[in-house]
Amino acid sequence: MATDLFDLTGRVVVVTGGLGLLGRQFTAAVAARGARAVALDVAAPAGGSPVPAGVRVVHADVRSRAELERALAAIRADLGVPHALINGAAIDSPPDAPASENGPFETYPLESWNRVMDVNLTGLMLCCQVFGAAMAEAGRGSIVNVSSIYGVVSPDHRIYAYRAAAGAPFVKPVAYSATKSALLNLTRYLATYWAPRGVRVNTLTLAGVANNQDPRFLEGYCARIPVGRMARPDEYNGAVVFLCSEASAYMTGANLVMDGGWTAW
Repeated sequence: MATDLFDLTGRVVVVTGGLGLLGRQFTAAVAARGARAVALDVAAPAGGSPVPAGVRVVHADVRSRAELERALAAIRADLGVPHALINGAAIDSPPDAPASENGPFETYPLESWNRVMDVNLTGLMLCCQVFGAAMAEAGRGSIVNVSSIYGVVSPDHRIYAYRAAAGAPFVKPVAYSATKSALLNLTRYLATYWAPRGVRVNTLTLAGVANNQDPRFLEGYCARIPVGRMARPDEYNGAVVFLCSEASAYMTGANLVMDGGWTAW
């Protein structure tokens, strides 16, 4: 009988930001392939959304090494050493952020920069330290760092021109792009560092996900994508399973781009 390269039966997969829009998709996807999925998140599911069946929830703040170490200890005691870590926890400036946060680069607040850096970059680094070290001790593992098209190319600020026309100018803040770009070389660094110990590290670069956005935003954004639409929340699941499974056993230090063709222009 042929081996199913995408089988994750018995593997412990930790997803940071596991209760978010994509995090719930990722935990459900790996659980469906047989993994013992863990959603690691700082808060309860947004909007009271149900946790996918068979997924364990562990609360921890990725900015706190102590909390991450406690989370790892609980996971090890219950399930064993993780086989995969999907770093999905990230923040960006919300639509209702202060005008200064969504304003010109020249006046972008340092506190906003630090807040995004603490979660998207420092928090991810801490997760890699804590969970990656445990996987390296076990001599196996896969780390998936979730990035964005805005970590590969600059945001197209023309997409947000409709807001200026409505009297509310908007500039995509710099911190999100800076953190997502940094992940690319953090991935390469860790891939070469841990390769002798059996831990693979890859980046998964994604485009935007449809989530009831303003129709004016959708018009500009989707015109920029060759396939003409934003992704469905479940369309990245196959890539996540691939990167966690033996199907990608010879892949490390790479950047898998799934963006509807955004970066192909």
